[in-house]
This record gives sequence, structure tokens and C-alpha cells, in this order.
Amino acid sequence: MVLSQAFNGAGNTRTPLVINVICFWIIEIPLAYVLSQKTPLQANGVYFSIAIAESIRTVMLIYLFRQGKWKKAQFYP
Repeated sequence: MVLSQAFNGAGNTRTPLVINVICFWIIEIPLAYVLSQKTPLQANGVYFSIAIAESIRTVMLIYLFRQGKWKKAQFYP
């Protein structure tokens, strides 16, 4: 969450948007369905999917943050 806001504060708002959409709609929601309906985890599968999606999101944001391209964001009045 902090890394997303670091990108936003630097003026790079598209990167966190894309990563959040990928992690929530493409990973977390389908994984929650599969883990809760198709495995014996049931409701606990939803919590596992949240943890997995947030972990993937964090790794992606750390990777992009360390690349440093966000430092070159330009502001247009």
C-alpha cells in the first residue's frame, strides 16, 4: 500500500493502477473462488487468496520501485 502511494506521489499513477487491477481482478478474485469452492479450504480459501495476491502485488511494486523509472516522471501543468 505504501509503495503504491509512493508511485502516486511521484506522479506515476498508471503503474499502481495496472498492478492493482491485475492483482485484484485477475489473481485475487478467481483464486478466491477456486480456493473456496473447489478445495476443502472453503471460506479460509478467500483469506489465502488475499494473502497470495497481496504478496504478488508487493513483489511487483518492489521490483518496479527499485528500477527507479518513477524518478523520471514529468509533471505537466
